[in-house]
Amino acid sequence: MAANTLKEHTRELIAQFCAGNDDAFAQLYDLYIQMLYNYGNKITQDHELLKDCIHDVFVKVYMKRNDKNSINNLASYLIISLKNRLLDEFRRQTFTSEDSVEEFEYRCSADDVEREYLSQEHQNLQHAQVAYLMQNLTRRQRQAITLYYIEQRKYDEICDIMHMNYHSVRNLMHRGMLKLREAAM
Repeated sequence: MAANTLKEHTRELIAQFCAGNDDAFAQLYDLYIQMLYNYGNKITQDHELLKDCIHDVFVKVYMKRNDKNSINNLASYLIISLKNRLLDEFRRQTFTSEDSVEEFEYRCSADDVEREYLSQEHQNLQHAQVAYLMQNLTRRQRQAITLYYIEQRKYDEICDIMHMNYHSVRNLMHRGMLKLREAAM
């Protein structure tokens, strides 16, 4: 069907529809449904949402049948209505949550970006301070403290790893901790 003939045919169908002919509405639906579906597929891949929105657009047209005499280009009207309807649904889905407001507020405060950044900075500073303080220890003291505090080994395991007796490891740990306290002051 040529563009001019399609426009004329559409105008005739709109006039019949506005006069109360429901068959004319069904013909308009058949005439434009595929075009709207193809257009909507470019906006969303959710086919069920798309079908619902197209249905809503045609229901709107049907409910306002008396106002449609002034439409010059039904195709443009339908496309714009579909786009707006889809955007409304996207906005509604974005702002609608199944979570309660209390949970949302808790999640927001727990995931606060600034607080997380400051916490990470504080942790990095502590790691740097510990690394600096550990440089004041002997190699054996560093090894013993690392095994005990970082790797959370028991004294018996540290004795085996370092080939030392229990009391020597305890003395090494004690002297290492004293050195750390002294360097931290």
